[in-house]
Amino acid sequence: MIKRKFLKRFCVQPGTKVDLKKFSTDWADTKAAKKLGKDKIKHQALKILEQNREELDAVQELLYASDSRSVLLVFQALDAAGKDGTIRHVMSGVNPQGCQVFSFKKPSVEELDHNFLWRYTKSLPERGRIGIFNRSYYEDVLVVKVHPEWLDQKLPGQADQKFWAARYEDINNFEKHLVRNGTLVLKFFLHLSKKEQKNRFLERLTNSEKYWKFSAADMAERAHWKEYQQAFEDAFTATSTKWAPWHIIPADHKYVARALVADIVVHAITGLNLKYPTVTPEKMKALIAARKELEGEGKKKAVKKAKPQAKAKSKPPSKSQQS
Repeated sequence: MIKRKFLKRFCVQPGTKVDLKKFSTDWADTKAAKKLGKDKIKHQALKILEQNREELDAVQELLYASDSRSVLLVFQALDAAGKDGTIRHVMSGVNPQGCQVFSFKKPSVEELDHNFLWRYTKSLPERGRIGIFNRSYYEDVLVVKVHPEWLDQKLPGQADQKFWAARYEDINNFEKHLVRNGTLVLKFFLHLSKKEQKNRFLERLTNSEKYWKFSAADMAERAHWKEYQQAFEDAFTATSTKWAPWHIIPADHKYVARALVADIVVHAITGLNLKYPTVTPEKMKALIAARKELEGEGKKKAVKKAKPQAKAKSKPPSKSQQS
C-alpha cells in the first residue's frame, strides 16, 4: 500500500483556494517519478492495484457483515478522463451484492419538480454497502454553471453568485448529514490534461472498436475547457471539507489513477475500524449446540459401521444327525 503521507498530496485541504494548474495531471512526469522511471512506476502501480483489490474484497465483506456503516464514492471528471475504467478496475474484485453504481444523466420532468438533491438521495447506499456515483450532484454546480441556460426555469431567483454559494452550502450540509449518519464520503476528481483528452478523443475516432464511445457533445464541451476548469476550482474550494474532502487524482496515466484511487479507498474503509458483529450468550449457546450436532453426525455413522453383527443362533441337530 502507498504511505498515507504520500496520499495527502492529492487531498484538497479544507479552506484552501484550489488552482488546478498546481495539481499535476501526469504524476509519472514529476521529478520524484522520473527518478524511478515510467516502466517501474507502471509495474509498481499495477502491483499496488492488485494488492488493494484483494484488500478491498476483505474490507467490503467486513463492511457488509458489520451492517453499521456505508461508503459513497463520488467520481467527477471531464470526458475521456477514465471514470468508467477506474471504477471497473478498482471494484472488479468486489462482491456485486455489496456494491451499486449509479450514473446520472439529464434529469427527468419528475426530478426537476423536486430539489436538485432529491434524485441522488434515492440512490444512496444502504448500511453495509458501497455506492458509486459516476457523476453526481456536483453536476448541478458544474455543467449548469457553465451552461446556465440549462438550469430549471422553475427555480426561484437568478443564477448569480449568491445562488451558487447557496448550492455549495446545500451540498456541504447534505454530505455532513450523510457522514453524521454513518456514511463515509470519498470524492475523486480525475484530473486530465487537455493534451491527453485530445489523444483519447483521436483514439476514439481512429479505432473502430471505440467509435461508439465518441459523441459530438464531447467536442462541444471541450470548447468550454476554461469555463469547466474554473467551475471545478470554485466547487472544490467551496466543498472540500473535513468530513468530505476532495482528492485530485492525476489521470493522464490510467494505471496511476487506478492505483491511487484504490489505495485511498482501502485506507479510508480500513480506518473505520469495523468489526464483525458479536453474538449474545443465548446465540452462542445455539451455535455451540449446532456445532456439536454437526460434529456428532460423523461419529454416529462411524459407530454404526463399527458395531458388530449379532451371531446367528445355532440350529439343533436333525434326527439323522442325532442317530
